[in-house]
Amino acid sequence: MNALGAYASGDAVEMDVYGVKCIFRRCPRGAFWMGSPSHEAGRFHWEVRHKVTLTSDFWLLETPVTQELWQAVTRENPSRFRGDDLPMETVSWDDATGFVAKLNIAGLAPVGMRFDLPTEAEWEYACRAGTTTRYYWGDELTEKDANFDGVVGTTTPVKAYAPNAWGLYDMHGNVCEWTQDWFDKPSRRAAIDPVGPSCGASRVNRGGGWSCDAEDCRSASRLMLAPIDSTSSVGFRLALKPTR
Repeated sequence: MNALGAYASGDAVEMDVYGVKCIFRRCPRGAFWMGSPSHEAGRFHWEVRHKVTLTSDFWLLETPVTQELWQAVTRENPSRFRGDDLPMETVSWDDATGFVAKLNIAGLAPVGMRFDLPTEAEWEYACRAGTTTRYYWGDELTEKDANFDGVVGTTTPVKAYAPNAWGLYDMHGNVCEWTQDWFDKPSRRAAIDPVGPSCGASRVNRGGGWSCDAEDCRSASRLMLAPIDSTSSVGFRLALKPTR
């Protein structure tokens, strides 16, 4: 335990953020095939399949940022759908990175770590958790697996569906999740710790949301939105990374 009240337990880092318990799941360094194969149903041409190597462990919040956590930090709530255990939504990329900055300025990260958004590569690696199928459980998506396609008509509480092998919930559906990266067609070449282009018009969000169809919820699916824009289908997830 350090002075900030965070402690590591197995593959998790648990911490208290202004009275809200947060659990971050370890994503061990490694390599994977990012993108989708040419035969995958529902794929787009900008999901170029290529080998990616991530050289450092990182940790992801086990759920999207909830409204309870957002309000504890910001004292406000612009969400369309209200509830402490619902994912935060109707926040732009600028809002999400501003939230990250508040946490870092307050010194709330464990010693030797910092808060961040995951890169696009980190997000897909964590979502797949060693799988190569369309979704982390297989190739088909049903209403029992995730909140998608507008069936429920709203967001659902986090942890309402089964997590992946690394203990991460809601990686498919509920809310799309902002990543660090500007949108661009990725290289076909192998990459090490890719961070995307240095500029662009839209930021990448991943995972699909409550109003998205099944194709947009795939592990490889890449959606985009201007960094100043927000919708009730887009939220974000915090990452903890080693301080460089």
